[in-house]
Amino acid sequence: MRSPADRLRHAISFEVIGLALLIPVGSLLFGLAIEKMGVFALGASLTATLWNYVYNLGFDHAMQRLAGHTRKTPLLRVFHAVLFEAGLLCVLLPPTAWFLGISLWQAFVMDASIAVFYVAYAFVFNLAYDRLFPLPEWQEKACTP
Repeated sequence: MRSPADRLRHAISFEVIGLALLIPVGSLLFGLAIEKMGVFALGASLTATLWNYVYNLGFDHAMQRLAGHTRKTPLLRVFHAVLFEAGLLCVLLPPTAWFLGISLWQAFVMDASIAVFYVAYAFVFNLAYDRLFPLPEWQEKACTP
């Protein structure tokens, strides 16, 4: 299983790269000033970073108990990313509507659009992260017949 330091590197790098992509594109897509989009995205990112750490720790513990390992198949990665975003969407909806002065429906559409981006991004990011920083236990199991 991943160490706390590795989980912290994972969460921070995920959010930094995500913000670098989201702020300029979101500003154009949603017609918000880059500063407003930046403040919104930073607040959402801080919330998501905390959620990322807690969610992934819980998910890996559950996998370890249920499956005896933490390797994720592509299908499990899709489930992992969708469940992560659904939980985050529930948390972010009211503050999004309040901060941007929009209806809950508009906030839902905006947050759902961002969630779709992050589901795809999370899948690609986590796949790349696991390849860049594989766990030793994955190497050992790959070698055994």
